[in-house]
Amino acid sequence: MRIDLHAHTTASDGTYDPAELVPMAEAAGLTVVAITDHDGVGGWAEAHRALTYGREAGVWSSIRHVVPGVEISCKIRDIGLHLLGYLFDPEDAALDAALGDIRDSRTHRAEAMVAKARELGAPITWERVQEIAGDGVVGRPHVASALVEVGVVASVDDAFGPDWLGENGRARVDKNDMDPFRAIDLVRAAGGVTVMAHPLAWRRGPIVTDDDIAAFAEAGLTGIEMNHPDHGPKERDQVRGLATELGLLTTGSSDWHGSRKSTPLGAETTDPEVYEELVSRASGIKPF
Repeated sequence: MRIDLHAHTTASDGTYDPAELVPMAEAAGLTVVAITDHDGVGGWAEAHRALTYGREAGVWSSIRHVVPGVEISCKIRDIGLHLLGYLFDPEDAALDAALGDIRDSRTHRAEAMVAKARELGAPITWERVQEIAGDGVVGRPHVASALVEVGVVASVDDAFGPDWLGENGRARVDKNDMDPFRAIDLVRAAGGVTVMAHPLAWRRGPIVTDDDIAAFAEAGLTGIEMNHPDHGPKERDQVRGLATELGLLTTGSSDWHGSRKSTPLGAETTDPEVYEELVSRASGIKPF
């Protein structure tokens, strides 16, 4: 089994539709793929339909499950972090409302970043950023893509530097992220499990401490991403040690965003026994 538990679609800041995730996972030789768009579950139904259609048509040979999930934007002491929630009830009112608040904040932030970028001389428009986002949750990558289009920067990575949208960037605006302890509680109450995403991704900005991660584990965190494109051997060893000490499961994921990032789907994977344990601990819904 080859299992990738972190992938994005056009329901947030990926470049392929949720329905395209399934055949691309098949082409990558995956057995299981998770759809984990930012702060919303808008792509679940389309991915589920694609899996069902392909199975009935006899198209899929390797792909068995699509795991419904979400990547929740959190913050503690002004440090941003992401929690992956899996297999929770999407109709849980409290979690749905909390995710909706973050999505609204994302939209307002993106509009404010466009205004700041224009003040700095970038000829981008809010209308164009909305077009790039389509039906997905608007985010910084969509603003970054607009900056690339008008030639202000050469790439999305460049847009995420300090000159524009990166940490302390001139056009950066913060959003109202969720408290991680609240996120863990809400996902658990909805029958799901939580995994901390890319905990030692230094290039993304300040990271939380080992003590913070221990507190998350005490609060009910289920696992932690170990094998991730932003983790080198040193970071993976550190995560492995933390997980052993704290009793956390260790996952592996590509954090796939389609053509917006260079990492291919299935570049990092999760051990099948870890996947089965995650599923067994969830009571919200089953994998598709």
